Amino acid sequence: MQAILFVERVSASGARAIAPLVIALLLVAASAGHGLAQEYALGNDDLILVTVYQNKDLTTLTRISDNKIQMPLIGDVTIGGLTVREAEGKIAGLYAGGFLINPNVSIFIKEYHSKKITILGEVKKPGLYELTGDATLLEIISKAGGLTEKAGDEAVIKRAKDDEDGGTSYIRVRLKELTQNGNLKANIPVQDKDSIFITKAGYIYVTGQVKKPGAYKYEEGATVMKAIALAEGLTDKAAPGRTEIIRKKGGREDSIRATMNTPVRPEDLVSVPESFF
Repeated sequence: MQAILFVERVSASGARAIAPLVIALLLVAASAGHGLAQEYALGNDDLILVTVYQNKDLTTLTRISDNKIQMPLIGDVTIGGLTVREAEGKIAGLYAGGFLINPNVSIFIKEYHSKKITILGEVKKPGLYELTGDATLLEIISKAGGLTEKAGDEAVIKRAKDDEDGGTSYIRVRLKELTQNGNLKANIPVQDKDSIFITKAGYIYVTGQVKKPGAYKYEEGATVMKAIALAEGLTDKAAPGRTEIIRKKGGREDSIRATMNTPVRPEDLVSVPESFF
């Protein structure tokens, strides 16, 4: 079974803070960019430039079709499914078999087209994106314009299992470590044909004798005290000892007497009544 990463819910400020963290983390990733490209598995419709050192007449710009390319002197070469490094080695080996001495072959990917990923939900530009080499969850979120203000706590990745039984697995990643804390361990690699869904945040509602009644984005582990703090605290007329939570359950509303430490859930209404005195 796929590993599941759980991270705390992202706040509204966390969603807005994604841009500088995206830049910082992508700079780290860029330092290993050449290595990542070397490990990219080539596929149909990728456009590649093949060069052979000191043999300009062998330079070939070609698109992979039926997992093959055609090279001067050696003809069709099957490279679909090989990494860039493996394809370079295979082509070099074919040229070394009677044509060149110690050929040095390089492949540069001009256009990536063989691998695609979908990201939907609370991102600014949901849709289908092509994978440009190895990629991570953060890179795909960045390509999709970042999180919206309504983004929730989780990214759910739907992935086809790579085994004989087939089937589908789901990886759930909570986003706070990724967007606020820059935790690279939460920035998991994504794969061809992954489908990513960014959940919508739940809200809690605070009413009665608080300074700023309204709806507030739910955060994992929130309590009545946290809800009241989001509403900028109690008024002078508040009776906090009689605070109630109105919770919808099975088509009805339940009233729950609450303390400051009572946990709240998404869609709860926290009501602080007025004091009798």
